Amino acid sequence: MKYSLVFMLISIFLSTSVISQIDQSKVGAWYMYFFNTTFKDSPWGVQGDVQHRNWNFGGDLEQLLVRGGLTYKPKNANVKLTLGYGDVTTGTFGPDNSTSRESRMYQEALVPVKIGGRFYMNNRFRYEQRFVENQNFRTRYRYNLFLNVGLTSKEMKKKTLYLALYNEIFVNGQRTIGENKSVEIFDRNRFYAAFGYYLKDNLKVQLGIMNQLTNNWKSNQLQFSLHHKIN
Repeated sequence: MKYSLVFMLISIFLSTSVISQIDQSKVGAWYMYFFNTTFKDSPWGVQGDVQHRNWNFGGDLEQLLVRGGLTYKPKNANVKLTLGYGDVTTGTFGPDNSTSRESRMYQEALVPVKIGGRFYMNNRFRYEQRFVENQNFRTRYRYNLFLNVGLTSKEMKKKTLYLALYNEIFVNGQRTIGENKSVEIFDRNRFYAAFGYYLKDNLKVQLGIMNQLTNNWKSNQLQFSLHHKIN
């Protein structure tokens, strides 16, 4: 737990340094809906999300991602396991309207940790198998450290305003993706900071900005997201 907190603080420092170098004219926007539910008192459930990502505030498609998975929470372990699938349509920056498709399988483990009275941390480990159009089969490893901090209440409940932070690093499993095409082991890093608000105990919204850094480009995206726990 202590090492995770140190990692978060270091990531925030590094990513804040990167943000200051960003060309602010390339700010995009992501609009997202996340949901999860369980089957009554069963350890099984489902989760998913729909994300419409734009290179600008709307109209220049970066990605359309639709993803869902089957979840399982063991009774004697503080972890949620997921097996899922995602369909991804990726656009091209600028006036070019061409797109490519990707089918993606993924497995993940989500480990929540509460620190003190108002610090809610989640560690997410995700492994992806990617079938990208006109590319070789490839895999990717992802680690995301989330931190939510209650501002108006220690408990995350209706009418609570909170600070949401995360940092996620992506690592490629393969270097060769096609004939005369290769990628680096490091794929990208994302740092996100936002304010969130609980509309209901099971429904919250977040508005923030995410900095994304890859080997070839870096940019900022405004993000608006709705998070829904279906009872």
